[in-house]
This record gives sequence, C-alpha cells and structure tokens, in this order.
Amino acid sequence: MDMTEVADRLAIAETLALYCRGIDRCDAALLAAVFTPDARIDYGDGATSPAETIPSLMAGLGAMRLTQHNITNTVIRFIGDASAKAETNCVALHIIPAPEGEIELVVGGRYLDRLVKREDRWRIAERLYVMDWNRSGPATMQQEGGLFDGLRRHGGRGPDDPSAAWWEAS
Repeated sequence: MDMTEVADRLAIAETLALYCRGIDRCDAALLAAVFTPDARIDYGDGATSPAETIPSLMAGLGAMRLTQHNITNTVIRFIGDASAKAETNCVALHIIPAPEGEIELVVGGRYLDRLVKREDRWRIAERLYVMDWNRSGPATMQQEGGLFDGLRRHGGRGPDDPSAAWWEAS
C-alpha cells in the first residue's frame, strides 16, 4: 500500500463519517456534499437521486428527537485510481416520539457504497443499504437524571448542537 492509497482510504473514511454527521445533525447541505449529484441511493425501497432522497430524509429525521449513526468495520476495494467500493457496518439509534411515549429503534446494517474521486474529492456515487437486524421498544434513553446527571452539555440537532459553535471557533 503506497501513500496515495493510504490518503485515499482516509478520505473515503472521512466521507463516510461526514454522511453520519449530516444525518445526525440534520444537515442537508452536508449530506448533499457527500454524494455525487447523479448518485443512486437505495435504502431498500428503490433507488433515487440525492435531490429526491435528502428532502425525504430531512422530513423523516425531523420527526425524530434524535439519531446517532455509528459506523465500524469498513472494507475498501479500489477499482482503478478514481473508483472504489466500500462495505461499512452501521448501528443507528433513533428516538421517535409517539402518543404512548417515545420509541427507541436500533438498527444494525451495512452501507454498500461505490465511491468516485472527482476534483480530488471522494464522494458516494451509489449507496445500497442492507438491514441485518433491528430492535424497537419503549425508549429507555435519558439525557437528564441518572448516573451522568451532572453533565450539562447535551447534543442536539442543527445549529443548536454544541459541535456547531465548536467547529466555527478558530
């Protein structure tokens, strides 16, 4: 493995992490930046473009109190100098308001991505999501009380999340 491949692997990992950040912070612009404009995105209900997928994602995410997407175990195979395939495991937590109380949905799956390097940047050109398992039930997650009650900096969505100001500071 030469230094170019190492740099490309790190850049691909950054693209995948930025996708998760875009989802969890409800940042449509960031999500658009990780996909090519002509990408095909298929979460299991048919392939659509980023222009179609991202507004739908934002609407769905907006109905949830929080999400946290954690990615692990990424396997990358290069197909030439400017194309690669990646398989990445993901476990995602979703807290969904409901009349009877919040629902906690945890999903385990994999992202099967085809990435391309354009203008020195790796972006997702095709994404297939494979769900391996899911679990749902009454939410037990809490941000107040409990063992960590003394922690006062809590995550949020959009510009109210503490990371927004942190990234903007010099």
